[in-house]
Amino acid sequence: MKGLLQTIKNIFKIEELRSRIYVTLGFVLIYRICAFVTLPGVDVDKLERFTEQSAEGLLGILNLFTGGAFSQSSIMALGIMPYISASIVIQLLGIGLPYIQKLQKEGESGRNTINQLTRYLTIAICAVQAPGYLTALSAYGISLTPSAWWTSYLVLITGTLFAMWIGERITERGIGNGISLLIMIGIIAALPLSFVTEFTTKLADTGGVLVLMLIEILFLLLVILVSILLVQGTRKIPVQFAKRVVGNRQFGGVRQYIPLKVNAAGVMPIIFAQALMFLPMTFSGFGGTPDPNTTGKFAMWLYTTFASPDSMFGFWYNFIYFWMVVAFTYFYTAVTVNSSQMADDMKRNGGFIPGVKPGRQTAEYLDTVMSRIVLPGSLFLAFVAILPAFAGMLGVSPQFALFYGGTSLLIMVGVVLDTLQQIESYLLNRHYDGLMKGGRIKGKSMM
Repeated sequence: MKGLLQTIKNIFKIEELRSRIYVTLGFVLIYRICAFVTLPGVDVDKLERFTEQSAEGLLGILNLFTGGAFSQSSIMALGIMPYISASIVIQLLGIGLPYIQKLQKEGESGRNTINQLTRYLTIAICAVQAPGYLTALSAYGISLTPSAWWTSYLVLITGTLFAMWIGERITERGIGNGISLLIMIGIIAALPLSFVTEFTTKLADTGGVLVLMLIEILFLLLVILVSILLVQGTRKIPVQFAKRVVGNRQFGGVRQYIPLKVNAAGVMPIIFAQALMFLPMTFSGFGGTPDPNTTGKFAMWLYTTFASPDSMFGFWYNFIYFWMVVAFTYFYTAVTVNSSQMADDMKRNGGFIPGVKPGRQTAEYLDTVMSRIVLPGSLFLAFVAILPAFAGMLGVSPQFALFYGGTSLLIMVGVVLDTLQQIESYLLNRHYDGLMKGGRIKGKSMM
């Protein structure tokens, strides 16, 4: 405890770090206040049914990422997710579109252009998603006048742009990773209420509430530990650098390691898979129930399997979701890990893997190693993605079950580790002790 207090004192002794923490907290407070500002023209007395419905199932996932703004019909109801979707689209376009590839190689000016394109695409995505959200409100009896509808439409787009601006300011003036930090704050904001709901439900159903809650909390901690192993797991490839003399100094002659991540794709495969799984719900108006008399059997099966509030706990939803995560893990790893470029860079710098010839054979060796570690990594990631369904089957409430896996848990683990790593780097640069005595914290920049 004494060491923890001393570490906190050291953090606030660093003026730059203290200023960045205060700026981050200020912007987060503004973001959370905006999450409780209701859209113009919405009758708050009629929100109860929509709030209850959107707190469970697939809508509960969307509500989780917005910190409850989705169910509250807030000006931040769409949250930061349209910006995330736009970033993913731009990243995928960079695979086969020469213009985006050219921008990626132009340094700071290219990144600025890509950021501007991402903002424009964010507006386009909001323009498509906002009518679906307003349609969902009308399906639950929250009707808006034409003037209020168009005002809310513009406010939803503006709210997402404002959240995007807050995230960029946190990245620039705060402790970094502003967009990811806003998502994590939204997820953590829903945790206390979910815990209270779970406790109340168990208290009403059985007398052994303390034992059951203790078991659930222990299992949640176990899942968090497993997720940390998944995020930080690496396979080290030894690399030997040849000795070379430049002037009067000798370089090289040392052995280093290439840390190939077991989960090189991070949380992106789950985001890709969920984006596709959300399509039926989006087309049905964010959960609006179709009329069985006017739709066919196949359309009703699609709604029941992919868009109904209870679909995320069904067999076919999780079966398809599981293998989509596996497929996207292979796809995204192939896109982000370029073994040929890694082999060329090693050869250019006089490095080689012991026992493997430089060049093509090195690239083939790296491909072989990646293919061997991606399979267990993808299966492990897919299992974490569907863990909330198993938690729901074991009697955990739908709101609390969302914290047992999936995108929410991996985002929390990744962002917390990365934030702590950045704080630790400030401490070490000022010759203070790190946050841990037993080793360094590994954030995304170190993995």
